[in-house]
This record gives sequence, structure tokens and C-alpha cells, in this order.
Amino acid sequence: MSTPFPTIKDSLLAEQGAQPSAQASAPQAVVLPVKGPLLTRTGWSAFIVALIVVCAVAPILNLWVPEGSPLHMSTYAVALLGKIMCYAIAALAMDLIWGYTGILSLGHGVFFALGGYTMGMYLMRQIGADGNYKSNLPDFMVFLDWKTLPWHWTFSDSFAATLLLIVAVPALVAFVFGYFAFRSRIKGVYFSIITQAMTFAAMLLFFRNETGFGGNNGFTDFKRILDIPIATPSMRMTLFVMTGLTLLGFFLFAKWLVGSKFGRVLQAIRDAETRVMFSGYSPLGYKLTIWVISAVMCAVAGALYVPQVGIINPGEMSPANSIEIAIWAAVGGRASLIGPIVGAFIVNGAKSWLTVAYPEFWLYFLGALFIGVTLFLPNGVVGLVKKLRKGSEQ
Repeated sequence: MSTPFPTIKDSLLAEQGAQPSAQASAPQAVVLPVKGPLLTRTGWSAFIVALIVVCAVAPILNLWVPEGSPLHMSTYAVALLGKIMCYAIAALAMDLIWGYTGILSLGHGVFFALGGYTMGMYLMRQIGADGNYKSNLPDFMVFLDWKTLPWHWTFSDSFAATLLLIVAVPALVAFVFGYFAFRSRIKGVYFSIITQAMTFAAMLLFFRNETGFGGNNGFTDFKRILDIPIATPSMRMTLFVMTGLTLLGFFLFAKWLVGSKFGRVLQAIRDAETRVMFSGYSPLGYKLTIWVISAVMCAVAGALYVPQVGIINPGEMSPANSIEIAIWAAVGGRASLIGPIVGAFIVNGAKSWLTVAYPEFWLYFLGALFIGVTLFLPNGVVGLVKKLRKGSEQ
């Protein structure tokens, strides 16, 4: 039986200049990975450029450059890019749970919609008596002959309470759902199926008029936020800048998270959950924590999405929307953080063009794109770029 300590025979051999036997050689020390910087110098340069574009270049091109100029950034472009940045936040949230933890969720659309509905309730209260029925109640409630607001609308007139609920409500839903799912050790395709069932059930619930969420029409006709008109160019640009800063902030947060000890445990769970358990770690707490964080990120994206798009309805909870979030992450490249952001811009940019130029072929393109990426680009567009760069350096 071999021993990790040198034997007398090995000591004598060492004195004579001979090598000790391989079986009795001392084990090498385990080299732990050294935590690198948050971003490389190139990464920080790209981050600063993105920050300047969001906070300075875009506002100047939209608000100060005349409309007739070829450099003018139209209101349509502001709304489109703002919407895509909201989608990019949702894709980044998906990457944390799928790319780094190995949990494929097909129900993240429900968290996106919960954040959107919470903000939508506040925006509906901001309409006040300017609605079609000149009532302080939302128009759909007057139409249904409601006399008072439901209990869950109690704090909807407070912006501070709305910000708190945007985080608290999806976090609570995610915690309850995740606790029972992860505690029961549901994983793989079964977890994906029950998350899809969750978002479908939520969609059916919000379609009902008696729930007080506007039924299949949802919320629309928003007029003000913080008593400031939404339709003004300055407010639209403010929402654009806030969305861009939120995306950049979440990117830095995700970068820090996956580089920490917590992030390394998540990746170990993704690669070999059983080994993690044998090493003395309980996967439940780690999976539940990242699940709640991912849900909150999606909810914040939904809250920023609603005032820029101008509508929220149960269609945002459809299973197809949740699948699209996974497609954005897959197309850009999972477990890369920047990949899902790139994927969200590629897919939604193509969608905005194809739905106008070739509306009947859009869904076929989306399906072909996902199949093609799965078969030929398992690491997504970012993975392909890294491969080509390595090949050129060699």
C-alpha cells in the first residue's frame, strides 16, 4: 500500500541522486485559480466606450442633431434600441441561470411580465382623471363597473413602493417556486417543463378580468411618470439612458458574481452537481440564490420595458416569449455574459427588419437560426469569434 510520505528507501535513493519511486512520491499541492481583474484593459475600454455612447452620443444625436441630418437618431431608433437593451438584460439573467448553473428555464417571461405589470400599475394610476371615462380609476375598471381599487393596487400610486415591489414580488414568486423545485431535486428537462407550465398558468390567470390586471388588453395609454409626460423626447431619452446604465451595471455585477467563489460553485454545480454534494456543499442554497437574482434582473428589465413600449398584456407571459429569451442566450453564446447581450441585439434587430420586410417568414428564420446555432455553433456567435481569433493568432 502506497503512502503519501517518503519511505526510508526513497530517502536513501535521494541521497544517492536517484529518483524516488513513482508510487511513493509526495502528492503535488493543489493550485487554486487566481482571481483575475473584473475586466481586462480591452474590456474596460469597451465598457467605457459603451458608457459614452449611452450617456453622451445617443442623447446628442437624438436631441441636438437636427432631424434632417443623416446623423440624427430618430425617436423610433431610441425606442427600438431601448427595448432591445431590456431584452439584453433578460438574456443576461438567463445566462446566469442556464449558462453558469446549467438550469434551463422556459418560464423567465413571467418574471419579465411581473416587473412590467408592477410598473404598469403605477403608470395607470398616473393617468388620473385624464382617461376616457374621466375617473380616477383605470378605464378598464370603470368599464367593468368597479367602484374601488382591488387590494393589490393599494401602493400603486407610490413610485417608491413601486420600485420596491418590482424587486420584491418577482423575488418572492421565484423563491417559493424555486425552493420547492430545487428541494425536490427537479432538474433537466423536467425543470424546463414545469417552468413553462408556470408561465402558461400565469398567462391564463392574467387574462381573467376579475384579477384586476386589465384582462387580455392589459395596460396601455400611459401618459406620465413622476408627473412628467412620457411622450416627450427628453423623457424617452432619459428612459433610454437609464436602461443602458442598468444593462451595463448588471453586466459588471454578473462579471463579479461569476468570478467569485459563489460563481465557481455555480459552475461546479453545472458540471458535476453530485461531486459538489460529496465535497460538502449543499446545491440548494446556491441554486435558489442565483434563481432569485436572475428573476429580479428579468423583472427590472420588464419594468424598464413598459414605459418605453407603452403597453403590457398577458402575451408577455406566453411560453414563446420565454423560449425566445433562451434563444438569445444560445445565439450569442452561453457562459460568456457578453454573448447573450450580443444575441439579443442580433435576433431582435433581425426581427424588427424581417417582420416588416418578410413578416410571413420571421418564425421560420427564428427556428432555423436556433437549429443552426445548436448544430454548428454550440458556443454561439461569441464562441465563433473567439475561435477565429485564436486561429488567426496561430
